[in-house]
Amino acid sequence: MTEELQSKLDQAHRQIDSLRQRQRDLQQQLQTAGRHNDRLSGLLEATKGQIEQLKEALEADGQTPFTFATIIGYRPSHEAVAGREIAAAAAPGCDVLHSGRKLRVSVSPLLDVEQLTPGSEVLLNENYTIIAVLEPEGTGELARVKEILHDDRLVVTTRGEEERVVRLSAGAAASQEDSRVRVGDAVVVDLRTGTATEIVPLSEVEDVVLEESPDVSYRDIGGLSEQIEQIRDAVELPFLHADLYREHGLRAPKGILLYGPPGCGKTMIAKAVASSLAEGAGEDDAGSAFFLNIKGPELLNKYVGETERHIRVIFSRARERASAGNPVVVFFDEMEALFRTRGTGVSSDVETTIVPQLLAEIDGVESLDNVIVIGASNREDMIDPAILRPGRLDVKIRVQRPGPDGAREILAIHLGAEVPLRASLVAEHGSHEAAREALIEAVVTTVYPAHAEFMSGAVLSNIVDRAKKAAIKEFLAHGQSTEAKGITKEHLLAGVADEMAEQRAMVANLEGSLR
Repeated sequence: MTEELQSKLDQAHRQIDSLRQRQRDLQQQLQTAGRHNDRLSGLLEATKGQIEQLKEALEADGQTPFTFATIIGYRPSHEAVAGREIAAAAAPGCDVLHSGRKLRVSVSPLLDVEQLTPGSEVLLNENYTIIAVLEPEGTGELARVKEILHDDRLVVTTRGEEERVVRLSAGAAASQEDSRVRVGDAVVVDLRTGTATEIVPLSEVEDVVLEESPDVSYRDIGGLSEQIEQIRDAVELPFLHADLYREHGLRAPKGILLYGPPGCGKTMIAKAVASSLAEGAGEDDAGSAFFLNIKGPELLNKYVGETERHIRVIFSRARERASAGNPVVVFFDEMEALFRTRGTGVSSDVETTIVPQLLAEIDGVESLDNVIVIGASNREDMIDPAILRPGRLDVKIRVQRPGPDGAREILAIHLGAEVPLRASLVAEHGSHEAAREALIEAVVTTVYPAHAEFMSGAVLSNIVDRAKKAAIKEFLAHGQSTEAKGITKEHLLAGVADEMAEQRAMVANLEGSLR
């Protein structure tokens, strides 16, 4: 029993000795770890100091004086090509234009290389290291985009109509809402680096190219049912039933000429064509059809070649819209102002270059199924015959002055069912519609046949507008009494008298000036 207890006691002493040895080993390891930690802490402090020194050294690179340079492009690091370049040439760098020289320089590691876009201006220190990227100046030479190439390259025309190939910078594309550059746009170019740095929205072309989604329908046009039928046959059939036309070997007309006295609805017909094409194509949104309303006289420019350039821009816009499947109507109002017969110029012969430019564009429209040119003129005899020949503006529709029936249709549109009539007049005829028809008939009876030579849709609209204004003034003069509200026969007849007097005075003044 005693021996067994002694054995257990000896075993316990050995375990105690083992634990004491482990404690000594752990204390020694802890001391060693503490010394390593002290060394690491010292190394970290030393490294921090070195980093601060390096940063101070980098910042010291920014001491004046600086020189300016323009970025051509950033070159990231890559594997050196054996036999073609050494390792130093494969290091990252930036190509710049500095004092007329092309250099490859280094970039400070404190800068973001994504800011180094072509065309940007940068600062170089005395070691030719880029230390700052500057904001663009916003000034430079303007050029016009003539053609758009792949990979963001543009063909532009500069001073003297010289053509150059430049690259559109990423910053210039990002400045546009739709990030697109179009033919005819003005861009700021740096010809030294071959970069277009900014797209400049100029209004000179937009002023003459009014791109809109027309909301005029044939229902808004009165007295021209025969002309509307003709233009539907000429435009809508080939556009909306192209398969049948191809099957019968027919081709859609490239252009239509609407001619006749002013104020008879030529512009409204052209707008209604675009709206009708959109509806016939099954589009719910009228914005799927585009109406390029070209103001003829405003296209004229004193500088040689500018008018021709505007015409090219107009048809470029039309092709751009039509390529997406949208019907496009290019409408030239006052066509004789631009495209008069060649050789008839008195002080200049600008038409000798303008007319061929239009002919070239019209002949080029044949590849597009969604573009049609419509011209309007009240002096069709002054338009160059080459434009009017078959194959160009080959459909000619005369828009005549409205007769009595046409005048009734026009008056019914402007004197609509919602227009207030005098209560006593409505009571006299038994209903609002009967009173409205009586007023229309009174106007038609007064103006026909005595004033038929002055009649047009615009004149009839003015007569109704005069009557509406007179009715409003009378209503206000009577303290807004309900008994004095609404149009009467006297208002309309007074409007007829005033309008006819004005028309006759205009004719008399014109005849006097021609004598």
